Amino acid sequence: MLTNTFSKNIVIDKRLIAEDFFILSTGLAGEILQKLVNYGGRIAIFGDYSHYTSKPLKDFIYESNKGKDVFFAATEEEAVDMLTR
Repeated sequence: MLTNTFSKNIVIDKRLIAEDFFILSTGLAGEILQKLVNYGGRIAIFGDYSHYTSKPLKDFIYESNKGKDVFFAATEEEAVDMLTR
């Protein structure tokens, strides 16, 4: 019998993600995150976001952190905490 081994909660280091993900105009972040959420997944991406100057990206991070499926955190511990609330 096959079982579903898909983890619903993912914590990932920002350094492992292509920079294009953080350029919202590419649509990459929206496409990936929407598919993940559609399949019942949740994600927390941790790392340093201080060097980004894009207002749309800052707004996206802020709004995401107010939700329940996608989070942006400074540390791995904070990312895990966001997913376990």
